[in-house]
Amino acid sequence: MTHPQTEFLGVVFDTLDLEGTEDWLADRPADAPFGFIITPNVDHVVKLDAAPDDAEIRKAYAAAALRLCDSRIVAKLARLRGIELPVVPGSDLTARVVTRIARAGDRLCLIGGDAAMLADLRALRPDLDILQHVPPMGMLKKPGAMRDAEAFVRETRARFALLAVAMPQQEILALRVAQAGGAVGVGLCIGASLDFLTGRKARAPLWMQKASLEWLHRLLSEPGRLWRRYLIEGPRIFRLTMRWRKPS
Repeated sequence: MTHPQTEFLGVVFDTLDLEGTEDWLADRPADAPFGFIITPNVDHVVKLDAAPDDAEIRKAYAAAALRLCDSRIVAKLARLRGIELPVVPGSDLTARVVTRIARAGDRLCLIGGDAAMLADLRALRPDLDILQHVPPMGMLKKPGAMRDAEAFVRETRARFALLAVAMPQQEILALRVAQAGGAVGVGLCIGASLDFLTGRKARAPLWMQKASLEWLHRLLSEPGRLWRRYLIEGPRIFRLTMRWRKPS
């Protein structure tokens, strides 16, 4: 199935909204060949722009089944340049997959998190078969760890694989699973979305989300970890927008 797409800042976005994405996921057979969804935000777009042309993360973006805009800031910048991008927050999409789209008896594969997160998910949806693999930190630089994670996704044959090991590891893992063949279902590159769903971290109030200030809430919540992302690296998005030229 094809969807309208549009290019902005070097990313070809699928212009599905949250409801359209939910329909796409609900209708996709559980045993369909593995495909994956990525939800680019400001941080991702900036990092992707800095990546070499032959970088594996670029190949992952090209191979994704859906690329959905996760940032109201990116969407507003796009609108200033005449591009309309529906916003599909990755945290909202993850919540819908776990609480609404997954049906009783479905299998979910979780890559990342810890034992407590698995317990929280099972408490939230005791009617699902949820299996977890916890890879070591920095698995992208550990070929054996990457192969173990790939094999787990493939062998669980889950309807949904929740890849919660941060960008770019999760996107590259999804790419390698897809390239290897034999896997089924949909992989979702979800970052910290499960932290919000399970209540480990507080998400920004709705008014801050609508005002495109969710980044500020996260910065104030975790300044030591996130100051560089939001104060140094993130603002590069404005320079990228100024030099971007709409395809003719």
